[in-house]
Amino acid sequence: MFMLDLKKSLLAVGVISSLLITSAAATEKKNIDGAVIYPVKDGMYTAYAVSEQKKKGFSAHGRMPTANEIKAWDTDVMPDGHGLPVGEGSVEFGDELYEAQCAMCHGDFGAGGVGGYPTLAGGQGSLKNQLGLEGTEGPRKTIGSYWPYASTLFWYIKTAMPFPNPKSLSDNEVYALTAYLLSVNGIKANGEEIDDEFVLSNENFMDVKMNNPDGFYPVHPDRNDLKEQRGPLAQGTRCMKDCEQPEPMSINAEIDVGFDPAISTVKSLPKVEETATVSKAAMVYEASCSACHANAAIGAPVLGDKEAWAEVVKKGIDKVYANGINGINAMPPKGGADLSDEEFNEVVDYMINSSK
Repeated sequence: MFMLDLKKSLLAVGVISSLLITSAAATEKKNIDGAVIYPVKDGMYTAYAVSEQKKKGFSAHGRMPTANEIKAWDTDVMPDGHGLPVGEGSVEFGDELYEAQCAMCHGDFGAGGVGGYPTLAGGQGSLKNQLGLEGTEGPRKTIGSYWPYASTLFWYIKTAMPFPNPKSLSDNEVYALTAYLLSVNGIKANGEEIDDEFVLSNENFMDVKMNNPDGFYPVHPDRNDLKEQRGPLAQGTRCMKDCEQPEPMSINAEIDVGFDPAISTVKSLPKVEETATVSKAAMVYEASCSACHANAAIGAPVLGDKEAWAEVVKKGIDKVYANGINGINAMPPKGGADLSDEEFNEVVDYMINSSK
């Protein structure tokens, strides 16, 4: 009798638990991509702290940006082509630029260099391995395997490369480097693989189709076609038109939380008293040379390494100047910097004198 009553009790508890779970699931909020929206409790959203400050009257601060201010800020290149400058560049020209500006860090054909700089080519299909679908090799996130849009590649090169001297490339040079990196990754444009004769421009840029365009879109975990997925799993469905949008946060709100001292609206920077001068050679070193000469893994003599520079100087200062001006091993001529021979020699002198 006791065992029968126990079974009935456990059954009742199970039914009640099931009803509670079903009820919770029915009322559970979902984000527009299908992800669960959890409640904020005691200032925490799951494991993350949430600011629960009262807000009102932001309109009392700041102003609307001018058209020129928006234009100066709006510099990115979008997947739909927004922000692409007029210009063009060939794969062949990009190959030359890559050898001069990029190979010393990223290796020949983007296959990877030394010093921890990322590999740019290869890895196609390896993202499937992170889902446990095939193979044992870890995923390799390169341009050809991971990046969803060519616009991201163009924008990154334009604004951040080459590492020692960013924003020094013309638009045509950026088009050429983008075209070359697409070609070594086997990317197609208008259905045909990009070859050495291909010229990339703002006119045909949207013809480029990357290998992983859907790897960042939400996918419901119940789907059974995971072998077609190249990216991380998420929940929900893709929405491209008339999508639900969360209620926008008004900027006409004020913060009223009794800050002490009060929040300052002064935007001027404090005056800094200059106590020392920095030579032009030192500034050129920081901008154009430190990427290699401050990283022992690259193989170039590191600034401050007395033994390494003593070995360099043994060749004779004229030979050191000539090697630097003309380029040696992985170092491009003058380190890729736009300097006269005299200015470059001053940078060499600075590096030698700083390493004695």
